[in-house]
Amino acid sequence: MSQPPVDDDRDFEHSLLSGTFSRDGEQVDVEIYRYAGTQDPWQLVVVDLSSGRPTGWAQTFATDQEAYNAFTALVEAEGMAPFTGVVPPVQH
Repeated sequence: MSQPPVDDDRDFEHSLLSGTFSRDGEQVDVEIYRYAGTQDPWQLVVVDLSSGRPTGWAQTFATDQEAYNAFTALVEAEGMAPFTGVVPPVQH
């Protein structure tokens, strides 16, 4: 995962799948985007809303749904900790 590229001269198209995602009391902003007016691959960045820390994927995605699926698969496997650094307490 890496930082998204910065290009101040171009507009971005944001997927309708972008938005706030909550789980285990933690919230992140899921940003799925590509350059506007192109068929470029989709980029995925998840921003921890409490710290502002972004987590970006190095890989790109053919569809916005594939990007969202990659995000939700990681949440299902590891929870929100990869994005927030907060590990929920173990429940016995």
